[in-house]
Amino acid sequence: MASEPGAAGVYVNPVAERLRAGRPVLGLGIQQLRSFAAVGLAARCGFDFLFVDLEHGPLTTAMAADLAAAGLAAGMPSIVRVPGKGAPDIARLLDGGAQGIVVPHVDTVDEARAVAGACKYPPLGRRSFFGLQPQFGYRRMPVHTAMADANPQILSVVMLESPEAIAQAPAIAAVPGVDILMIGCNDLSMELGVAGQIDHADMRAARAAVVAACRAHGKVPGLGGIADATLLRACMADGFHFVLASNDTDLVLDAGLARVSALR
Repeated sequence: MASEPGAAGVYVNPVAERLRAGRPVLGLGIQQLRSFAAVGLAARCGFDFLFVDLEHGPLTTAMAADLAAAGLAAGMPSIVRVPGKGAPDIARLLDGGAQGIVVPHVDTVDEARAVAGACKYPPLGRRSFFGLQPQFGYRRMPVHTAMADANPQILSVVMLESPEAIAQAPAIAAVPGVDILMIGCNDLSMELGVAGQIDHADMRAARAAVVAACRAHGKVPGLGGIADATLLRACMADGFHFVLASNDTDLVLDAGLARVSALR
């Protein structure tokens, strides 16, 4: 159902609300879908947000912003993964309607501070202000009010994908303005020398370390790269609440292969 900006004048991010209430959220990775239909299809399936992937896919910044703006009124936030650290388009994506940014391969506290600085308005960050954006329903708002109202609705997500990042998890979790510490399981398994062994003992230890760091600093643990539903449910039970549940390519392949197999 369509919605409008709330009393504060900014669209509420239902993912941020659920996470603050201690409830898990499930994201659908968008790598190939470019139509606004992705918003309705994800909502019909029961996903909580679109994980729009500009790191591993052909989508452009403009396509991501279009999906994000369409999702605002539908209550289907777009959390956009940028191609890498120092990506130049974070401000454009947020001004275009994205309600969160995911930065891959964050290894240090300084890199985490840079993510928070790019995503959050002062005093948490240094994001430049543009008033007439879709999050405000294209209404012109007082700058100080808009910044204070918008900051809680924008999720800054850092991806931990190396042993160095896992070792720094407590310090990264302590950075003001960082909301979610997300493990990228595939890259982390490669960095640990156990490529593809997603439930290896070293991976389990890394997951436990991130959960502990997040609990100590009031942040949310996140997870991507696990296809096995049983393992993913177990990780959610361990405390991982921001979850990349699947992606458009996998879902089409799974359904298509099953359908063809049933009819051949």
